[in-house]
Amino acid sequence: MNSLDWAVLIGYFGVMVAIGVWSHKRVDNVSDFFTAGGKMPWWLSGISHHMSGYSAVMFTGYAGIAYTYGVTSFVTWSFPIALGIAIGSKLFAPRINRLRSRLHVASPLEYLKNRYDLKTQQALAWSGMLLKIVDVGAKWAAIATLLSVFTGVSLNQGILITGCITAVYCTIGGLWADALTELGQFVIQLLAGVAMFVAVILELNDKGIGFLDAWDRPELQGHGEPLVGPYGTVFLLAFLFIKLFEYNGGMLNQAQRYMATATPREAERSARLSAILWLVWPVVLFFPMWMSPLLVESQKPDGSDSYGLMTEQLLPHGLLGLVIVGFFSHTMAMCSSDANAIAAVFTRDVAPVLSKQARSWGERSGLIAARVTTVVFLALSMAVATQVNSPTFKDIITVVIKWVAGLMGPIAIPMMLGLLRPFRRSGPTAALTSWSMGLLAFWLVNYPISWQIEGGVPLQYQVSIPLAVSLVLYILIGFVKPEDTPERLAVVERINTDDDGDAAAAVPAPADPMEDAVRAKD
Repeated sequence: MNSLDWAVLIGYFGVMVAIGVWSHKRVDNVSDFFTAGGKMPWWLSGISHHMSGYSAVMFTGYAGIAYTYGVTSFVTWSFPIALGIAIGSKLFAPRINRLRSRLHVASPLEYLKNRYDLKTQQALAWSGMLLKIVDVGAKWAAIATLLSVFTGVSLNQGILITGCITAVYCTIGGLWADALTELGQFVIQLLAGVAMFVAVILELNDKGIGFLDAWDRPELQGHGEPLVGPYGTVFLLAFLFIKLFEYNGGMLNQAQRYMATATPREAERSARLSAILWLVWPVVLFFPMWMSPLLVESQKPDGSDSYGLMTEQLLPHGLLGLVIVGFFSHTMAMCSSDANAIAAVFTRDVAPVLSKQARSWGERSGLIAARVTTVVFLALSMAVATQVNSPTFKDIITVVIKWVAGLMGPIAIPMMLGLLRPFRRSGPTAALTSWSMGLLAFWLVNYPISWQIEGGVPLQYQVSIPLAVSLVLYILIGFVKPEDTPERLAVVERINTDDDGDAAAAVPAPADPMEDAVRAKD
């Protein structure tokens, strides 16, 4: 990097902070901070939904997969995400929007105390927050790894720089700042991605390599196969099922995008736009990665540095800075949206149970608590990021694929399926059992059982078995021990209908001993 690249990078950081400051005037209360008051246009929500699903892991971990295996990086990652969101545009997006518009909640998990009970809500809230800290920590480490390649700063310095800048704008402006910065980041990534695509095409032409000829080169042998290595059919099907839940709200931040639109119909349109972007745009981003074995030689065994080496080699200064900004834009978009989602969960779902004072927060105090929680979450995730390459967490891609994908299912199953009428018989027993047994299955498959098998349990089973266990138990217990009380049925109906008939009746408070105890303290 030279002074021109640094100017582009510093200018980008300045714009992000400026957007946060400008967004501050649009945030008057907790609803504005967490769900944009339901006033976000569907197209902005869709772009934000799309951008908040990326991070620099794509340019490190998935770049390594593309360098090693080729097009399977697209077939087993962005394609199932696009398909999952397309399905979710009908199945989940409108219902999640009604959580805000009909149940008047600001957190995606806030409805669970009525849908199930307080114990279930707290179990999912705490486990979701802890998982998100690890998830975001991996993403800080990914962007810091790229920053070290280009600038030479240490991993910890890179984590501190990106984390602090993100904290400023997302804490000041809330979800509005997240969405508007993600719009700007989308434009930047569009320019950077096209620049890299063109640079690779020109470099291949200079070497006398055509687009079709490239796939016949020995360096790309097998790279045109859609399913190779550990990324086979079982992995693809498991990943599709996981992403159906994760990218439609199971990881919380995408749910907020659906909640932020004005109507269920707009939430559906938002999801469809995101699905289209996931289907088309990653092809442009992945193409240079697929060609990277022809242009650079990775210095790392997993190939995670290949994209960074290629950009340094191919792009002139200025454009190099723009691509580096693109790396930052993806990671900062996802991390800021995660921070906002977790702040919503803590201030709306957890804090009122822990503190009597929190139950009496007004608009101003609640907004202050939301901002403080956002900063605390970012600080904790940055601390975790410094440990990502430790023996506990292994490397970046291990954290993202195995831990997040494997643990997301048990948390998301009760939250997401609880929205749907066919699962109305599943109550607190089904939810808590499926959650706890799914977590236990993750631990068994990834550790004790894996230790006993030569070579370990294959990756596709590590990530799919916990979700399968949770799904089967949730459905089975719902039939064996139905808990579809009138109160819970009323919640389900309000989520599933827009009319103002019987389903629009007020949702009764849940008859749960723990919540009764909490209310008694008041």
